[in-house]
Amino acid sequence: MDTRPLKQFLQLAESRHFGRAAQACHISPSTLSRAIKQLEDELGVLLVERDNRSVALTRAGLRFQAYAREALDHWELLRNELQADAGELQGELSLYCSVTASYSFLYEILSRLRAEHPRIEIKLHTGDPELALPRVQAGDEDVSIAARPEQMPQGLAFKRIATSPLLFIAPRQQQREAAPFEADLAAERWDAVPMILSEEGLARRRVDRWFRDRGLRPRIYAQVAGNEAIVSMVSLGFGVGVVPKIVLDNSPLAERVRELPVRPQLKAYEVGLFAQEKKLKSPLLSALWSQLPG
Repeated sequence: MDTRPLKQFLQLAESRHFGRAAQACHISPSTLSRAIKQLEDELGVLLVERDNRSVALTRAGLRFQAYAREALDHWELLRNELQADAGELQGELSLYCSVTASYSFLYEILSRLRAEHPRIEIKLHTGDPELALPRVQAGDEDVSIAARPEQMPQGLAFKRIATSPLLFIAPRQQQREAAPFEADLAAERWDAVPMILSEEGLARRRVDRWFRDRGLRPRIYAQVAGNEAIVSMVSLGFGVGVVPKIVLDNSPLAERVRELPVRPQLKAYEVGLFAQEKKLKSPLLSALWSQLPG
């Protein structure tokens, strides 16, 4: 069964760009264009609207996108079940996580998986942790590693890998080099301390609540994307930041910052695997899921 046309269409639907989609599929843009045109001819409808800069899905294209995802899911499930009956699992799993999560957790999980199932291939994508759950929900990834949200989205399963405290950090400086906000920090005048915070996400929501519960309005010096950038700016003395401990543990700048003994502490992160509940029937995903205890 040739599933390549469905996979190529889904890649185009995700990237909305023929060049990038063709590169991801390891074919030329003209080959991809012909494949999409053949699908449209077989269906008798336009699936995409093209112009020189971008691609947009038509109404029919959106319906076909849902069908293609479902069809590939069923095909992979059947194929994997048949292979499991034959005694050996093989195939591909796509996994999404942040760079920090990749070198914090993946080695142990994937080394065990490879030892037990050497023919399972992992297709790893890294990027903004805020995209981890939406990509799994949309069917673009089989599994992701991320922090558990306050409320679990419907239809997603979670399996805990670790718990990571959420820390306030300040620059580690000699007294003669002390940052100008050190006096305010020592006196706990938080409304005068420059804060370097994530633009959005779980950590931002929790620190906003921390300030709100104390009737304080933080003085925000910078809002950044990515926890590594927060550590970098704090190490340079620009202000105080909030990051998960796992980020600090793996940062090359860890020795240039210090943890602040803030009370009460922020609620810790629960970090783990996410997948669609319905996909846990897949033998490949089940094999990865089983690498974690509990």
